[in-house]
Amino acid sequence: MKRIYVREEFCIGCHLCKVYCRLQHSKSEELLKAYKKELPHPLPAVRVEERGNLALSVRCQQCEEPLCLYACLGGAISRDADSGTVIYNPEKCIGCWSCILACPFGAIKQDKEQKRIFKCDLCIGEEIPACVANCPNEALVYIDLPENNADRLCNHPGQAEKIKGGA
Repeated sequence: MKRIYVREEFCIGCHLCKVYCRLQHSKSEELLKAYKKELPHPLPAVRVEERGNLALSVRCQQCEEPLCLYACLGGAISRDADSGTVIYNPEKCIGCWSCILACPFGAIKQDKEQKRIFKCDLCIGEEIPACVANCPNEALVYIDLPENNADRLCNHPGQAEKIKGGA
C-alpha cells in the first residue's frame, strides 16, 4: 500500500503541506476563499512539528493495525478493501473522540465546529496527495515501501534518487 513518508532532512518547516491540504479539502479550491470565506472552515489533516532545526509533517500513517478503527464507537472509520487506506465517514461520526485518544501519532484532529474528527484521506481520487505534490523540497514522498524499510527513507539521503525513479 502506498503511504506518505517524511524525509526530515529535507523539511524546512514551510507549512505548505498544511496550506495545500486545507485547499484540497475546501469547497471552493481557491486559496483566499478557503482561508477567509468558507464556512465551515476547511481543516488541514496534517500538522507540522518543529523542534529547533528539525521540522516534520505529521499525518495519518495508514497503519496496518489502525487503533483508531478499533476505537471508533460509531463505525465512522474503516479500511478501504481495494487500497487499504484508512478512511473516515463523517456521517457516522458521533463525536466521541475515542479515535483521537487511540491514535499513537496524534494524527487525528478534532473539528470542534462540526463536532467530529478530521484525518488524512490521502486525497482520495487524486494520483498524488496535495501535500506531497506541493512540497517544495520533496520532503514528502508517496510510495509503496515495505514496512521494514520505512526507516531507511529518512536516514539515507541517497534514497531520494531511488524514490524519483519509482523505488
